Amino acid sequence: MIDIILPAGRAAIDLAFFVLLPVIVVMLSLMRLLEAKGLLDWVVARLASVVQPFGLTGLGIFAALQINFVSFAAPVATLTMMEQRGTSDRHLAATLAMVFAMAQANASLPLAALGLDWGLTLLFSLVGGLVAAAAVYHGFGRSLSSEEHLTDDTLHHPTAEGAKGILDVINRAGAEAFKITIGAIPLLVLSLVFVTALRQAGAVDALSHGLRPLLGALGIDPALILPTIVKYLAGGTAMLGTVDEMLRQGQFTTTLLNQSAGFLINPLDLPGVAILVSAGRRVAAVWKPAALGAGVGIVVRTLGHALLA
Repeated sequence: MIDIILPAGRAAIDLAFFVLLPVIVVMLSLMRLLEAKGLLDWVVARLASVVQPFGLTGLGIFAALQINFVSFAAPVATLTMMEQRGTSDRHLAATLAMVFAMAQANASLPLAALGLDWGLTLLFSLVGGLVAAAAVYHGFGRSLSSEEHLTDDTLHHPTAEGAKGILDVINRAGAEAFKITIGAIPLLVLSLVFVTALRQAGAVDALSHGLRPLLGALGIDPALILPTIVKYLAGGTAMLGTVDEMLRQGQFTTTLLNQSAGFLINPLDLPGVAILVSAGRRVAAVWKPAALGAGVGIVVRTLGHALLA
């Protein structure tokens, strides 16, 4: 048991502090500086009318930026804000579906350092998110209330005036990134322990052998079995650790990573759903139509990556 735990722990710490932390610090600092300078407000104001047919609002755009450039947990604050400001249930469901279907930065950015085509992932993340939002707003969530009581649809955040203001923003972003990384370590360790134990017990080989004829008929690589199981049970961060380990051992390829990014990199898993629906009571109430819409968006992303990666 110790022989399983210690190597898994070392691999998790290495991944968290030498891959995950540097990427999140830089991207989160950039996002917070753009936010403090008002550039994100400018983008949101000009894109609000463009995304309105998809069932999204200005704050919905901000949630999309957060999940693509910060982490899957970052949109929680925006979803809470939308609920408190009176956004309709129908718009909430569309925004939640978009977030569920998009590629979370805490997995996509570190994987970019391991060979993921981040530009293509970002493109299909946007397409899948918009498709998911539209599928809910015009389909799965059409029966939800469209009544709004908006009190304010603008963003409130610190400004970065002068060198001290900029330094304060960077320090806060660094502290936030460190908190995200530390919070990911327990899940990384447990998932790698779980994966290593399954391997040594022969469960992965047995499952791969049993599913090989079916996967072969469908043209699917059996190496995807383990990352897929880990992803949907333990989340994107755990999947990141598993893929990193498999790449090191030659059991996974960057080509396969890019082809499977559509269904491997999104927060529609047990931990992701649990964290995102904690944003509020009304957000939690619309998770079912949001998940159905997200499924449509993820299918679109999966087909896009499979055909073009």
